[in-house]
Amino acid sequence: MSTVSQQKVKIVKLEELTPQIGKEVQVNGLSIAVFLLSNGEVKAVSNACPHKNGPLTEGIVSGEYVFCSLHNWKISLSTGEVQKPDDGCIQTYETEIKDGYVYIKL
Repeated sequence: MSTVSQQKVKIVKLEELTPQIGKEVQVNGLSIAVFLLSNGEVKAVSNACPHKNGPLTEGIVSGEYVFCSLHNWKISLSTGEVQKPDDGCIQTYETEIKDGYVYIKL
């Protein structure tokens, strides 16, 4: 039985995040959108809407959702699921805060 080891990567200082404003980080050639929610949670997702690849860091955050700036698609920052009637899903990344830094698991 083989297990897949997840790599933990330091991506940003927590103090560099502005609540409810996305920040783009590049990790291993991937564009990742990082969000500090109003409840203090940090979420990380692929920085491309599944509709037309709009940059989610430019979207509006409401609760645990981001609305794509191009066509207003509503996307869960927890599951990556697009709200119906639209359809799609984006990659989400598990986050961890340690010693003032945000890490994601790849």
